[in-house]
Amino acid sequence: MSLKHLGYIDLPDHVGQGGFDHAAVDRERGLLYVAHTANDALDVIDVRSGKYVRSVADLTGVAGALVDESQHLVFTSNRGEDTVGIFTAEGEVTLAKIKVGVRPNGLAYDPDRRVLLCANVGNPPSSGPPSVTLIDVPEKAVLATVPMPGRTRWTVYDPEQHLFFVNVADPPVIAVLDARDPDQIARQISVPARGPHGLDFDRSRSRLYCACDQGKLVALDSHTGAVIARLDLSGPPDVIFLNSLRSHLYVAVGDPGVIDIVDLSGWVKIGTVATEEGAHTIALDKGQHRVYAFLPRTHRAMVLVDDAD
Repeated sequence: MSLKHLGYIDLPDHVGQGGFDHAAVDRERGLLYVAHTANDALDVIDVRSGKYVRSVADLTGVAGALVDESQHLVFTSNRGEDTVGIFTAEGEVTLAKIKVGVRPNGLAYDPDRRVLLCANVGNPPSSGPPSVTLIDVPEKAVLATVPMPGRTRWTVYDPEQHLFFVNVADPPVIAVLDARDPDQIARQISVPARGPHGLDFDRSRSRLYCACDQGKLVALDSHTGAVIARLDLSGPPDVIFLNSLRSHLYVAVGDPGVIDIVDLSGWVKIGTVATEEGAHTIALDKGQHRVYAFLPRTHRAMVLVDDAD
């Protein structure tokens, strides 16, 4: 059981240094947005036709992308200019660029309160410590900036507990912020592996999946923070995505350039698919069970499908 390779989608050549970073899918409109960091742009793919259609420019050092389908919004974190971008999904019209902390990266959104959390990597000690910035999206205004104990990575939101979870690389913890009182860290969850990086939330099991630089995947109880299970990966991971209908987790490993497929029901790695060296970021179209791996050397998206059925 594995991911079946369907083909490739050509993307624009790199203009500057870097490659691709985080990506998100708007299933209603059939569009995939990927941060093309090397081009200071958000590349847009039509997932129905399997073609690149355009790029949204003027996003310096864009690193993160997030879609909220319910409110037809697209968010970006622009690490080269210390801003987040907020767009309408229709036509990608820029609603605002908002100044945040130093080197923004991870994004999570509370659609009920309409609050966006941006996790800022920071660049201590010269230009700023790691932090998170919370933004009132309708008002386009910063609500709070909260210092973090170390370099931030990815972040997710749990709508049932009203909690943001933020990976911190060192010390290896997950910082927890309550959306109802977001101007401080509510608590910290210890992670038993070095370098928490990729993060996803399993609502049906009340679990957090944390992929760590040490080459470990850790499952934690999202209520108590207790460690439930651990698993060895093929190498240091980056982006992860949960396919809840398949009960599979996909883990991008840039070195050697593979995707690990984890069966969550049995907590076992059931397959590894080769991508390309340096391909550390992926996207998931949950409606079609398709995984997109972004290949920095050949400027393409590799398209795969979970053929579990």
